[in-house]
Amino acid sequence: MAHALVRARAPLRLGFGGGGTDVSPYCDQFGGAVLNAAIDVFAHATIAARDDGRVRLDAVDRDCAWEGSAGAPLNADPDLRLLAGVYDRFISEFAQGRPIALTLTTYADCPPGSGLGSSSALVVAMVEAFRRFLGLEMDAMAIARLAFDIERRDLGLAGGRQDQYAAAFGGVRLMQFTEETAAVEPVEAADQVLRELEESLVLYFTGVSRDSAAIIDRQTANMAAGDSKSLQGLHALKAGAFDMREALLAGDLARFGALLDAGWASKKQTAADISSAAMDQVYAAAKAFGVFGGKVSGAGGGGFMMFLVDPTRREGLKRLLTGFGGTAQGCRLEAEGVRSWVVR
Repeated sequence: MAHALVRARAPLRLGFGGGGTDVSPYCDQFGGAVLNAAIDVFAHATIAARDDGRVRLDAVDRDCAWEGSAGAPLNADPDLRLLAGVYDRFISEFAQGRPIALTLTTYADCPPGSGLGSSSALVVAMVEAFRRFLGLEMDAMAIARLAFDIERRDLGLAGGRQDQYAAAFGGVRLMQFTEETAAVEPVEAADQVLRELEESLVLYFTGVSRDSAAIIDRQTANMAAGDSKSLQGLHALKAGAFDMREALLAGDLARFGALLDAGWASKKQTAADISSAAMDQVYAAAKAFGVFGGKVSGAGGGGFMMFLVDPTRREGLKRLLTGFGGTAQGCRLEAEGVRSWVVR
């Protein structure tokens, strides 16, 4: 190992447009496109070397831990499968199968099932922590690809592709995906436009975490079954991602908000449980208040909703939303992707 104690953090993301088109089989057949932005909410990982031949996995925000003899594959608690999966992959691919004794500790700044890509950001943070810990060289693209491979292929967890790339690269990005390729482009909007976007955003946590994999499985099944309504919704979401990029480049946030609104309508076509009666009530109240637009971040079914509103009315919107029992907040865009550092 190169270092005794390292830490890493990776930003979570807001999915503005195209979410769902980065999931197979849609992106395999048609090519997917998403527009997203990293935000100042993070997933964190710490790796500390040990000299007792043991491994400890500790997801402190989930109050879940496991300890046993070093060696891959780890026979850890299923609730720690992300941590064990990253450890197993690095031991098999980068340590020639040689067990490494360590403690891996993780947590995220939001609950699981938030719709902000926290699970994938956590995997990206762990990959970067292991890269630093072992003294390996990887760029953001390699980190994102490895994180995707661990989560989707090694562990078989359903989901799309955007979350790992958003966490690895940071910034506001247009991403295009096929089955085997990824293209990640910065959206070079003027600085004042991005600051105005920050000032206009309101996030509302519904208080309901949801199983994104189950929702994605139903969306995938609808497409595989040839459901024309679902497919039309995905085509519209993909087109909307490009339209949103153009709106940002033009500095037209009112249009950007309207596109969020249209994208939410398209998203609800892809599976029956994308929304709920409670979420529809919140959304209707926000629209009546005068937001430019909004949507749910992620697969839907709960988690965070986002709205775009005139900055002078943002505090009023937050008061309105908290009346529904959840929590409302602003956020900042995060230009940097995953980062790590040596503690000692």
